[in-house]
Amino acid sequence: MIPDADRRIAPGSRPDGADAHDAGRRLRARRRLDRLWRRGAEFLGSGLAVMGGAMTWVSERGLVAAISNGGGFGVIACGSMSPAQLDAEIAATLALTDRPFGVNLITMHPQLQELIDTCAARRVGHVVLAGALPGAAAVTRIKDSGAKLLCFAPALVIARRLVRMGADAIVIEGMEAGGHIGPVATSVLAQEILPHIREVPVFVAGGIGRGEAIVAYLEMGAAGVQLGTRFVCAHESTAHPRFKQAFLRAGARDAVPSAQLDPRFPVIPVRALANLGTQKFLDLQRQVIDRCGRGELSQKDAQLEIEHFWAGALRRAVVEGDVETGSVMAGQSVGMVTREQSTREILDELVEQAVSALMAREADAGGVGERGGRSRAGA
Repeated sequence: MIPDADRRIAPGSRPDGADAHDAGRRLRARRRLDRLWRRGAEFLGSGLAVMGGAMTWVSERGLVAAISNGGGFGVIACGSMSPAQLDAEIAATLALTDRPFGVNLITMHPQLQELIDTCAARRVGHVVLAGALPGAAAVTRIKDSGAKLLCFAPALVIARRLVRMGADAIVIEGMEAGGHIGPVATSVLAQEILPHIREVPVFVAGGIGRGEAIVAYLEMGAAGVQLGTRFVCAHESTAHPRFKQAFLRAGARDAVPSAQLDPRFPVIPVRALANLGTQKFLDLQRQVIDRCGRGELSQKDAQLEIEHFWAGALRRAVVEGDVETGSVMAGQSVGMVTREQSTREILDELVEQAVSALMAREADAGGVGERGGRSRAGA
């Protein structure tokens, strides 16, 4: 990624007239973008305030390093790894990049404290806690290691509580995201939280697939963004070719949350591409509910059968390519994934879209900057 200050015009190719005009507008727009996400970029230690979403079985060494090397901020998805497995993954990532990256840990992991110690031993600079509200012991352990702590907040009251607990940054993720989701859209969460949380940087996630959306959230007060789905089909992603093909064929409406048939048997909503497994899950729920009604199963056993249906289904899809019965977790931005690209290309494309959006704002503002003054878009 070429920093703004290093975008030089080659000798002999200096633009004149209209070309110089466009070059000036582009330079102002890029500087505006750099100012908008400066807080987030400085917090992450990256050139761009674009975090890679932690996707289990996808966000591994190759993709994480590629995102960081491309100017963004890669994040390892620890998932169900053991401390030894996480240590090996961090070491392998360090061998591929000298740029900052983070590690995402699940708060419900039975070895959470040991995983935190693994990150500390490897001097990981940023730890992201996902899942349930973190305990004080985990927060203290991370802070004592010297790492910066990022936490997910599904509501303003929880964001405020996390800041009081010591979170150094907040991530708000809307229901448009892939994987486990909450009930509120990204645009609503942004309006609810961004105007009120100023003490720490706030990163917005869920359904973001283009640079124009990045600019919109930055102008609302976000310090940066997080994207996951957009990177699944990167060349550096080791996802199975059939998994990638499912993404390339899908549209936004194909990424749906898992359905719950009976409130007595709650289903944690997961957004994934609809497939044969989705229908089988509905069939299982009906069967289990009927068996429970006939007294063949206790409510607890019935709930366990429902919860265990998807066990191993994500790995089957991502690693083995079973996109028919596996869980093809994807956000609604999957419709914007149209081809395989290098990670750097994806990041450059996002930046170009963001810059173009800011250039259009300057033009719409009346072109004050084009007459030698400062436009509102570049102020």
